[in-house]
Amino acid sequence: MPRKKTTVKTKSAARKKPVAAKAKGTKKKTKKEVKKPSKFFEGLGRRKTATARVRLSSQGEKINLINEKPLENYFPTNELQETVLSPLKKMEYLGQFGISARVRGGGTNAQAEAVRHGVAKALVLFNPELRKKLKKAGYLTRDPRMRERKKFGLKRARRAPQWSKR
Repeated sequence: MPRKKTTVKTKSAARKKPVAAKAKGTKKKTKKEVKKPSKFFEGLGRRKTATARVRLSSQGEKINLINEKPLENYFPTNELQETVLSPLKKMEYLGQFGISARVRGGGTNAQAEAVRHGVAKALVLFNPELRKKLKKAGYLTRDPRMRERKKFGLKRARRAPQWSKR
C-alpha cells in the first residue's frame, strides 16, 4: 500500500513574521568624532595587591589627588608623600604636573608604592628619554614580592603549630 504524503508544520515556521524591506536612503548618518590631543598621561602601577591608575596632567591646576582626596590627607605621613612624589623629584618635574590617582587594594605603604610606579610609567609616556634614569632608580620595575599563601596543617604560610613532646 502506498503511503500518503503529509506536510508537517513546525512551530518555528508558524511564528516567523515577514520583515518589511527598508526604503532606500533611510540609513542613519553618524558624525565622526575628532579626537582632541590628550592633556594628560596615564600609567598603571602595582605593588602587592594594590593597583593604582595614575594620570599626570600638565594643564590646569597642579593638585595631587588620590581617590579624590588631597595627597596630604590620603597619605598622612611625610614618608609616604615623598614615596609618591619621588619620581617627579628625581626628574625635576615636581611643580609641572598634577597627579590624580585611583588606588584600590593593599595597605597604605603598598598603595603609595603603586602610585609611585604609575607616576613613573606616566612620565615615560610624557618623555621616553626619562626611561633610563627611572629604570636605574628602580621606579619602573614592578616589585614581584607577594604574600605567601597559607598551607594546610600550618597556622600561617610556614608557622607550624607548637610541638609538644608528649
